[in-house]
Amino acid sequence: MEKINSTQLPNGLRIVHLYSPSTQMVYFNLLYNVGARNEDYNHTGIAHLLEHLMFEGTKAVPSFDEPLERAGGENNAYTTNDVTSYYISLPKHNAELAFWMESDRMCNVLFGKRKVDVQRQVVMEEFKQTTLNKPYGDVSHILRSMAYKKHPYRWSTIGRKLSHIADVPLSVIRNFYKQYYSPDNAVLSVVGNISFSQVVEWSQKWFGPIPARGVNAAELPQEPRQVRARRKVVYRNVPENALYMGFHMGGRLSPDYYPCDVISDILSNGYSGRLMVRLVKEKKLFTKIDASISGCEDAGMFWIYSRVAPGVSVEVAEAALWGELDALKSELVPQEELEKVRNRFESEFCFRNIGGENLCNNIALACMRGNLDSHFKEPELYRSVTASCVRNAAKELFRKGNSNVLYYLKGKE
Repeated sequence: MEKINSTQLPNGLRIVHLYSPSTQMVYFNLLYNVGARNEDYNHTGIAHLLEHLMFEGTKAVPSFDEPLERAGGENNAYTTNDVTSYYISLPKHNAELAFWMESDRMCNVLFGKRKVDVQRQVVMEEFKQTTLNKPYGDVSHILRSMAYKKHPYRWSTIGRKLSHIADVPLSVIRNFYKQYYSPDNAVLSVVGNISFSQVVEWSQKWFGPIPARGVNAAELPQEPRQVRARRKVVYRNVPENALYMGFHMGGRLSPDYYPCDVISDILSNGYSGRLMVRLVKEKKLFTKIDASISGCEDAGMFWIYSRVAPGVSVEVAEAALWGELDALKSELVPQEELEKVRNRFESEFCFRNIGGENLCNNIALACMRGNLDSHFKEPELYRSVTASCVRNAAKELFRKGNSNVLYYLKGKE
């Protein structure tokens, strides 16, 4: 692995670069430190809507996709609760185009009513397809509102309500853009067949003139420690009863992040995970079951998603699931089982960093977290998780008072 280069422009834009001579492509990622968690409770879905509007063009570039496609490039974006990322891949001889176009839309996006209304309708349709008209589509919304009472993770990236997208004033969208789309709130990551000196030169040329806006770190309300179990039952027109459980855990930089991630793999490591083997294959209490962590920057969640087998009561299924969680609190995980999880992570880590696009995104995130080397040290951090670490993390994680349990049952609402 080549050395990661980094610098910062006077206006606050952080730049990271990794030279890769084995490709003729250049991968470009502009990561903004803003997501759904920066929204107001009464105006949600703005970060995602703004992501769509960023492709509607500027005075200099009326259509964002067209020039890139003519230059042999591709581009896309994503929004999470924590960040918004815009990424481009181009042949190396056309790489400067990405610097110009991204610097242009950092400060010159047009918010014409027609274009806003078009994207508003697109996002509203997405909300309907993913939340309102899809079986189990509202699960994330229900679980978030159960688990979070203070922190803005209590709503999904798509927004809390359809009306928030339909009715958000143009002025609110424009102010959100002006507040957070600034060089001092962004990381520019470049990977590929391009020198660091060239990256710095073009960054200074195109981004250097953009003034910093004095973006301050968001002071978000922190979620209090949950001490009492929360339970809810809902009825929906779905084919199977479902059981969902959520437990609070630390954020991306928390010491318990890696032990909790290891626990999720122990429980749900493909077809050989404990929950699949014991509760689906052997006891036949569930038809499917999965465990994962949210991976949030702030304090996140450990989720368990499951569908209960026909003829099995949800209460019986839940009791069996608690039995597996309690076992992790009282017994040490066998070394062989732990080693399997570690090996799988290392394999997945390698695959996640093969493509320039993924690598570009990963080092941008590491830079935004304040530790550029952290991403490549992750295999060591997972290797350092012992059986005792797993048991100790499970004791705190799987407290009854830390649980959020949702029965999602077949039937009329």
